[in-house]
Amino acid sequence: MGSDAREDHCGRCGGANDSCLFVQRVFRDAGAYAGYWNVTLIPEGARHIYAAHRSRNYLALIGGDGRYVLNGKWEISPPGTYDVAGTRVVYTRATGPEETLRAAGPTTQDLLLQVLLQEPNPGIEFEFWLPRELYGPFQEQTQALSLSLRQPQPLEVEPQSSEPNKAPAFPTRTPNPTPDPCPPCPDTRGRAHRLLHYCGSDFVFRARVLGHLRQAQETRYEVRVQLVYKNRSPLQALEYVWAPGRCPCPPMSLHREYLLAAQRLVSPDGTQDRLLLPHAGYARPWSPAEDSRVRLAARHCPV
Repeated sequence: MGSDAREDHCGRCGGANDSCLFVQRVFRDAGAYAGYWNVTLIPEGARHIYAAHRSRNYLALIGGDGRYVLNGKWEISPPGTYDVAGTRVVYTRATGPEETLRAAGPTTQDLLLQVLLQEPNPGIEFEFWLPRELYGPFQEQTQALSLSLRQPQPLEVEPQSSEPNKAPAFPTRTPNPTPDPCPPCPDTRGRAHRLLHYCGSDFVFRARVLGHLRQAQETRYEVRVQLVYKNRSPLQALEYVWAPGRCPCPPMSLHREYLLAAQRLVSPDGTQDRLLLPHAGYARPWSPAEDSRVRLAARHCPV
């Protein structure tokens, strides 16, 4: 009362933005094939969220329950205000190519920002403020989902002092003269990862890998379907499963059985209909224990 103190970006009255980090990045990674690609995880507790791009692509948003809030399942949502994760998301799409998402926060659940590619990705800007104690778990989850792994670290806003401002230090990239053509895949173990992919996928099934074909921008697996746990349309006994890149993650070996979570992707012109295994998706060697885990995950998906 009677004070000129204002709430800072961290939500503290009279604060100096020293209890949170400012995450500001540009997502440029994406494959050549039209479909949904992960952009970033927006963790619980995030504030002042903003995302924007200028292209014919569409931003998509998944709530903490695995359901799409915006632009899911190839259905484009109208501009407007959407209530999700304890905050209001303002979604705008101008007559031109510009599209934005804004939310004040703080979020009460994790959100997953994706992009539905219709054309090459020119870059998606996103930013939010995150409490310092939540940044470590955010990095771990980001690596598990393979989201923007090659982006710079977030800018740390330090308390104001009499010292001159210093430029933020970013890690120096040293070129590797002999780069590994297939770098290690991120760790995708854990219940949260399994639940996200089971609930968000169109198909979950057990399959044996019969063959694979590596192409310029993708890898095609030929599989024999052994058991179906979840499907939105019938699966054939023999199917092709596509994975982005020549080094798909996780990799699959010939003549082994896997438990797979795949998405159905139909190209905008309807000429291609594929089963897609997302990068850093769910492809685990099948075992009775993995069978039990995925059946348990099915009970926690929204109806």
